[in-house]
Amino acid sequence: MEITAAKLAAIAAGAGTIVMRHYRAGARGRIKEDRSPVTDADEEAEAFILEALAREFPGLPVAAEEASAAGQSCEPCAHFFLVDPLDGTREFLKANGEFTVNIAEVKDGIAVAGAVYAPAKERMFFGDASGAFEAAQNPDAPFYASSARRIRARSPSAEGWVAVGSRSHRDPETDEFLSRFTVRQFVSAGSSLKFCLVAAGEADIYVRAGRTMEWDTAAGHAVLNAAGGSVKRWDGTPFLYGKPGFENTAFVARGL
Repeated sequence: MEITAAKLAAIAAGAGTIVMRHYRAGARGRIKEDRSPVTDADEEAEAFILEALAREFPGLPVAAEEASAAGQSCEPCAHFFLVDPLDGTREFLKANGEFTVNIAEVKDGIAVAGAVYAPAKERMFFGDASGAFEAAQNPDAPFYASSARRIRARSPSAEGWVAVGSRSHRDPETDEFLSRFTVRQFVSAGSSLKFCLVAAGEADIYVRAGRTMEWDTAAGHAVLNAAGGSVKRWDGTPFLYGKPGFENTAFVARGL
């Protein structure tokens, strides 16, 4: 079966329903061995996504955050899915709504299709070779790709750049890199929403120096690429996927 971003978005919508059930109930977190938080919402949403991907696209490997933490994820390969069932678990536990469900398809190191769903904000972003789109998506309603509107990244204005950055992980290295640009506004946001704000033309640049994993970035990267933007390493070389251990280097995501 052909993989499209809209199909990934439909799966993300189902996972978002699960996440929101836990969110409304006031979920509590536990600490994993890597000192990052995890909740029942992460685990239940990931199980839903893995089952849906296996049903819709049988045989294609999946690297997912919680399965990887349990030593059960696939190894990097030429064609696979990257899944983060709850990106921004810290934001989820703070109840600020800035968390997402991320699903991406990777081919030969490139994030070619992705869906990023922020259920608490009712914003669904998805993108592939056909373009980038946003839909208003109630977590209690079915997903219809036909309701989505096309989005496009923008060029920075003459007044300067709008930068978006991590709410929980801002650091001096990021600020130093941003000092190369005329930044007129800095917007803090959690999870993969940062990529999507750039893709939707609501911000111009997102810089990250600190540690991230491939499932944190691939879906948002695919959406931004589809919207005309780009994600590169700090030295300007391509930002690729399928690396050993699925660990990322520093990157800069920007619009036109």
